[in-house]
Amino acid sequence: MNKKPNPEQTDADNPEWTPEMFKQAVRLDALPASLQGKLRGRPKAATTKERITIRLSPEVVGAFRATGQGWQTRVDAALREWLKTHSVV
Repeated sequence: MNKKPNPEQTDADNPEWTPEMFKQAVRLDALPASLQGKLRGRPKAATTKERITIRLSPEVVGAFRATGQGWQTRVDAALREWLKTHSVV
């Protein structure tokens, strides 16, 4: 088996682990019970949102996307603002 890494497949942002890195690593199941299950993934939000599919005009989507990252949150805020002045049946 070839021990040398292929230079075309090396990734500077995700280098191969060294023996020192393995020595410092801690298994997730070896952590105290108080920390297990709390370190993986993103923290749970106090209020969660519902995932849906919605069709919007290209002009609306383009305008919000042009505002940069977080544009979906701004669409949500705009709809919330609209609800303040309009009754929904």
